[in-house]
Order: sequence, then C-alpha cells, then structure tokens
Amino acid sequence: QSFFQRFRLWLDILDPLLLLKSSDEIQRKRLLIQTNEKTPSELIQNNQTREAFLLSLSSVHPDRDKIIPVLFRPPAFMPISLPLVIVSSLQHQAKQTFFYQFLFHTYTTGFTLLNGNGTPRAEGYSVEEKQIIYGLGAISYAACIGAVPLIFMNRYTLKSPLTEVIVKKLLPAPLLGLASAFTAVMVRSPEFENGIEVMDRNGKVVGVSRIAGEKAVRETALSRGVLFGTTFFVPEVLLYFVRRAKLAKSPRALAFVRMLGIASVLTGMIPVSLSMFPQCGEIKRADLEPEILSSTEETVLFYNRGI
Repeated sequence: QSFFQRFRLWLDILDPLLLLKSSDEIQRKRLLIQTNEKTPSELIQNNQTREAFLLSLSSVHPDRDKIIPVLFRPPAFMPISLPLVIVSSLQHQAKQTFFYQFLFHTYTTGFTLLNGNGTPRAEGYSVEEKQIIYGLGAISYAACIGAVPLIFMNRYTLKSPLTEVIVKKLLPAPLLGLASAFTAVMVRSPEFENGIEVMDRNGKVVGVSRIAGEKAVRETALSRGVLFGTTFFVPEVLLYFVRRAKLAKSPRALAFVRMLGIASVLTGMIPVSLSMFPQCGEIKRADLEPEILSSTEETVLFYNRGI
C-alpha cells in the first residue's frame, strides 16, 4: 500500500466508536473474517465485511490473536495521550514535570508493549518480564530527562530570557521525541535480541530474524519520535507567531492557543505517524540471516512491524 492508502485506512481504524464494541462482538466479527475466502483488499471493498475487518485491525493483536485491552487499542491512543501530552507541555516545577512525564511515558510504553510484535521467544527467562523491567527503567529515565533542564535552570538560577527560551521552548520537543523513541526501543528490545518471525506471501513462517526485528523496532521508534516531537514543536512555533502578531496577549488566551495547537497537531499526526511504514513490513530475503536464505526461494519476506 502507498502512504495515502495506509493513511485512509488508519483514519477508519482510529475511530473511537470502535472502542464501544464488546469482546463477544469482536470475536464474532473475527470469525466472519477467518471463514471468508476473500482477500483483505476485497474485504475492505465489501460493506458487509468492512466493519468486521476494521474492528479486527483495531482490537485484535495480529500475532497473539488476542483482544487488546481497551485502553491500549489504537482508537484509544489519541483520547488518552492527548491530556497527558497537554499537561506534560505546561511549564511546571521540576517535580511536577517528572510526575506528568512519568505518567505520559508509562501509557505510551504500555501501548508499545501491547501492540508490538508478539513472536519473540527466549530460553531461560520470560520475554514479558524482561520487557516490563526494561520498560520501567526507560520510563524513569525518560521522565528524568524531561525534568533535568528545569532542575539545572533552577539550581543554578539561570533565569535569563535566553535560558528560558532554550529550556522551556526549544528543548522540550526534541527531548520528548527522543525519549519516546528511546522507550519504544527499550520495551521492544527482545525483538532484535531474539528475532521475530518472517513469513512468505502465503503467511507461512520461514524463520526467525534478528535483522527483521531490528528493522521493525527502528521504524516504530522513528515514527513515535516524529509523532511527539512534532506535537511539541509545531504549537510552539504557532505560539511564537501569535505573540508576535499580538493576536492573543493574556496568559489564559495563550494557554488556550497552545492547547488547541497541541490537540490539532496530535490528532493529525497520529494517523500520519502510523502510516509512515506498513504494519505488515517487507524485507528482502538477501538482507536476512544465512539460515533463512537457505530455507526459502522467496525474494521478499514479511513480518509484523507492530505499532
């Protein structure tokens, strides 16, 4: 699919009304798809099965074939992350900034964990336990990184206009983007340590590849960093021009413009970031490990990138 096709599909998948469907209804719709011999593209064109197809994509993990908890399904991502992004963007004291960013990264890390590739296996330890431990460490580190500039500025009383512009206007966007990418990499690290399953065009698993796992994690981390970095950066640019044009002068009006900008950018960027790379990723057989090269004659293989 092209970027535009993926974007249109994600607009339908992210419909919050899909969250109202019960588990029993999801299972019935899932069964309808599994017993239907049509291809996914034909299902999308058929009105009878289109709803079932979208509901399955929005609610069921493609690897584990289990229903995702409702708060961590793709349609819930924007309604839940939006208030967390807004409170994280406000200029708090260092302790408050740490707390709000800890909440924000906790949710996004949980979302990443439950929507990642579900095939990694390891001997001697539980992959899920390792992901949780890595995730908690990454969340704490990311929250600290978000609060460090404020701690540094307050401790050394560096409150000049230039310092405040750098700490409160310029640094938050790249720091949040990098921290979001970092947490995604850490919680999904078993995918490039142990590898993920790669399949041929018929869905037959032909091997487990660390190279494909690294590609899946790298693409997801990049899309997550672009999403939240842009969500912080664009409203600040908008606010700068609003102040310069004197369209809003009171702190309350400026705060409203900031929140409106964040809400608008996040709403538009979520389907954009999810559409940057196909969820069903492709990789050339020649780029994979030698044991996979000898197990199939297919030139292109596929894997679940996760979101």
